[in-house]
Amino acid sequence: MAEDAGRADYNAYDEMQPRLPEDAPTADRNGGRVKRNDVTPDGLYVPNYNILTPQMRSPEYVQLSTAAAITLGIMQGRMYRCSCTRCLNLLLTYPEGCRANCAYCGLARHREAERDYADRNFIRVDWPAVPVGQIIDIVAADGDKTPFHRMCISMITHPKSDADTVSVLKRWTDRISPDTVPVSILSNPTTMDRNDVKTLHGLGADIFTVALDAATPELFDRTRGRGVKSPHSWAKYWEILEDARDIFGPGKFGAHIIVGMGETEREILELVQRLVDMGGHSHMFCFFPEKGSLMDHLPATPRDQWRRVQLGRYMIDYCGVRVDQMKFDHEGRVVDFGLPSGERDMIIDSGIAFRTSGCPGKFQDDISACDRPYGDSPPSDIASYPFQPNGGDLRRIRKQIGVPKGS
Repeated sequence: MAEDAGRADYNAYDEMQPRLPEDAPTADRNGGRVKRNDVTPDGLYVPNYNILTPQMRSPEYVQLSTAAAITLGIMQGRMYRCSCTRCLNLLLTYPEGCRANCAYCGLARHREAERDYADRNFIRVDWPAVPVGQIIDIVAADGDKTPFHRMCISMITHPKSDADTVSVLKRWTDRISPDTVPVSILSNPTTMDRNDVKTLHGLGADIFTVALDAATPELFDRTRGRGVKSPHSWAKYWEILEDARDIFGPGKFGAHIIVGMGETEREILELVQRLVDMGGHSHMFCFFPEKGSLMDHLPATPRDQWRRVQLGRYMIDYCGVRVDQMKFDHEGRVVDFGLPSGERDMIIDSGIAFRTSGCPGKFQDDISACDRPYGDSPPSDIASYPFQPNGGDLRRIRKQIGVPKGS
């Protein structure tokens, strides 16, 4: 029985319709207010300094997650029950911002009239902007003692994003060996071609990922394409994903998928299987209504839906289970994971299936370096655990998933 009695245990397609975006006033488009202000960047910029955002541009500047900034020591703070993060997420940044309009994203273009780009929230947290050289100096000085297991360059939809990703990667690998800190690329397929993928691989990137986010072509178009006046297409994303398969090789490419935007559990686990059959892997995010996004009025993914998909995804990615072994009800919900109850219980009890999924770190392949603390939920109702769940956590997970031990 699900933990939230009386509430629907999945987010249905018809209920997850984004709002339509409104166009910003002409004068405020493409970072208009920032450019009019013309403030010179001066080191660390923390969002909401109550001044107009400085003209910070990649490749000289990048934004980084609050957790990464704390781990680097350039911001003060602590994370609930975990030591911040083992992944240094670097986000390209421009006063014009991201030119896409993804419905669930706090960085989306439609926010131009409301909030300057470097002040916008993304996966629930602020992203301070820092000179790239300062970040590299700190990590290089730590050498083999660095707390980071991985660095990831996250591209955005901007005309300079491809060239600037190359510049940031070159600066990084000139000082820091990929053997010390492996590098991932979170790509922007819309602006890329096969040669771009080859270039990043040749410069030392270790893993290449594509943020499909939506699990079906229809959801993709509604949340990332024409439905929200955004430039992305399902076909282009798969083209670049297949290029990454060819160039980076098995186990070195993957896709991000958001659970709970209107797909069925069967659809999302069939996508996970498709990626595994290609030789890739999946990184799961739980939908959370990001403040300021076109979907901020919609419900977060119910925990029972989320836990079922987490468990199914882990079994497919790491336990050799195939989606065709599983059974689904008439609404696409998992009702049988395709393993004897004892084997299923061992996987649940290990807790790893419910940790944040992403590119691997230095512990083991199924424990992600990219732990994104509380990027898809508040600490009061954890979706993706950025640490190993303890006994109390696992009891709650079992209650949420509705699978009594031994049943």
